[in-house]
Amino acid sequence: MIDVVAPVKTDRLSLRPFAERDVADVFAFESLPEVARYLYNEPRTSEECAALVAERAERTSLRAEGDSVVLAVDLHGTVIDHVSLAWLSEQHRQGAFGFVLHPGHQGRGYATEAAAEMLRIGFDRLGLHRIIGRCDTRNTGSAGVMERLGMRLEARFVESEIFKGEWGGELHYAMLAAEWRASAR
Repeated sequence: MIDVVAPVKTDRLSLRPFAERDVADVFAFESLPEVARYLYNEPRTSEECAALVAERAERTSLRAEGDSVVLAVDLHGTVIDHVSLAWLSEQHRQGAFGFVLHPGHQGRGYATEAAAEMLRIGFDRLGLHRIIGRCDTRNTGSAGVMERLGMRLEARFVESEIFKGEWGGELHYAMLAAEWRASAR
């Protein structure tokens, strides 16, 4: 239903399919312990980033339930972030989105700007009814992005899983298409 082959432009960013040339940029942040802290993976090697970029380069279409799009967030020719949108349910018109930002670019609104475009794609182009986002309870940066987007905190799971050797919790945020339209983004 949706193919993202041309860049999606925002005021400051370009969201585009990944390309082989992005490996060094991705390694620059995916290799950092502070980036991997709240992700299920450990800091990535250069080889892992190359494989990841190749895999992400293929994820540009939402044609059926289970598909996902992962886009590079390009700031003046450098990838500083990636954003994703997964189509969870066709029948119930549900999706999930996520984002990972280079720590050197935090605090400037880039993650919020890029994540808003993924919500726009999900609601306006794919016709989703509801989109969720999740993060570790300690990840105040990601929680803040979802709150700035106008998402509603629906659940706080306390010590719900063992995460990297210790009990961890998770926050679940959501937004409905009607709330998206009312936010006039």
